[in-house]
Amino acid sequence: MENTYPNPKEFWAKRRVCVTGGAGFLGSFVQAELRERGASELYIPLIEDYDLTQMSDIQRMLADARPDVIIHLAALAGGIGANRERPAEFFYKNLMMGVPLMHAAWAQGVDKFVAIGTICAYPKFTPVPFKEENLWDGYPEETNAPYGLAKKMLLVQAQAYREQYDFNAIYVLPVNLYGPRDNFNLETSHVIPALVRKMIEAQQRGDAEVVLWGDGSPTREFFYAGDAARGIVMAAERYNSSEPVNLGAGMEISIKDLAEMIARLTGFEGKVVWDTSKPNGQPRRGLDTSRAKDYFGFEAQMSFEEGLKRTIEWFKENQASIQ
Repeated sequence: MENTYPNPKEFWAKRRVCVTGGAGFLGSFVQAELRERGASELYIPLIEDYDLTQMSDIQRMLADARPDVIIHLAALAGGIGANRERPAEFFYKNLMMGVPLMHAAWAQGVDKFVAIGTICAYPKFTPVPFKEENLWDGYPEETNAPYGLAKKMLLVQAQAYREQYDFNAIYVLPVNLYGPRDNFNLETSHVIPALVRKMIEAQQRGDAEVVLWGDGSPTREFFYAGDAARGIVMAAERYNSSEPVNLGAGMEISIKDLAEMIARLTGFEGKVVWDTSKPNGQPRRGLDTSRAKDYFGFEAQMSFEEGLKRTIEWFKENQASIQ
């Protein structure tokens, strides 16, 4: 059966859209995608103006935004180190930014709520590629379980509110993101920006080696933020059902191969040393992305090497202003 989708320009023309986290890394790409597809009334709440863990601020934000659609990107996120040091914060803040917001959106008659999940919601030992039906087959990897479970509750809530209230809430799970404008702070960044920064700065200093966590054996799937934004916006336009949907590029690479690739693309000529006293994180991550294609026609477009080149170039151009 051939899918018939709404015309994006018509879909967004009269809809007011609130994008929480819209001023962040992924949010910048989502904003651009929405505008390109015809959305003109965007409301981007800033963290300085609204604390979304407080219901009073959520209510005030909804009164100010008057949204027809909410895309909830706002999250406290980070790499293994940050998750290990602050598990309580990662659990509480992500839960309390999401659950009360969806409840208030339903209570105020918002037409659609797009909840953004996380690959960290999957069980530690999920068969690869991860299929959405495996989400409940075990406990998440310990280092990021509090974060993963807090975000997973939005799936439970979306399904419960759809069942009881017929509320149009959907749940998509993007895999590990990367791209220009990413977070390059070594205390809180994810693996790609961390590797890019470490190798460029090591090369500039003339260091003989770069030390990386773990043994390099885990695999990850990486998803260009521009592709992720397109997938999220397409889901907002076209998908209206209770099942969770993976968003990814359908590729898998070991951290060791990733490190070698980034060394080549950044020009780092030293040695990569693995600190095996540090944790690896989840052994493998790679998504089955067929549901997104079947349900709303999404497929990733950016090649991994081209995406890395754009990320590296952005860092080089902005290095002086990055903390």
